[in-house]
Amino acid sequence: MGFFPTRPARSATTKQLGDAGEDAALRYLQEQGLVLVARNYRTPGRGGGEIDLIMRSPDGTLVFVEVRKRASSRHGGGAASVGAVKQRRIVFAAQHYLLRLSRLPPCRFDVVVLDGDRIEWLQAAFDAS
Repeated sequence: MGFFPTRPARSATTKQLGDAGEDAALRYLQEQGLVLVARNYRTPGRGGGEIDLIMRSPDGTLVFVEVRKRASSRHGGGAASVGAVKQRRIVFAAQHYLLRLSRLPPCRFDVVVLDGDRIEWLQAAFDAS
């Protein structure tokens, strides 16, 4: 009989956890009446920005959503992690996305925080200024 080492069980990667968080946020926002327009929109090149979800609200507002998943709310939770640099990158990506449109709709920037089992939707969490 040979020796067959057992592999430790693989834990989910950060990307897998992030994708699961985005899936949960997407389901939640759809339950609230928003419609998915784009997911993981990225600007070309390095140093640009990414938007986790671009949604359209029932009133026609285009909603750029940052999803933050945290195992717990220690250290301020997910909302505290969307600082000025992250906001600028999201705004940059939103401006890039809007260049493709012939008519500019009303827009806002939301954050969906998943802290443990809790979902918190922060509407108009920051603005483009």
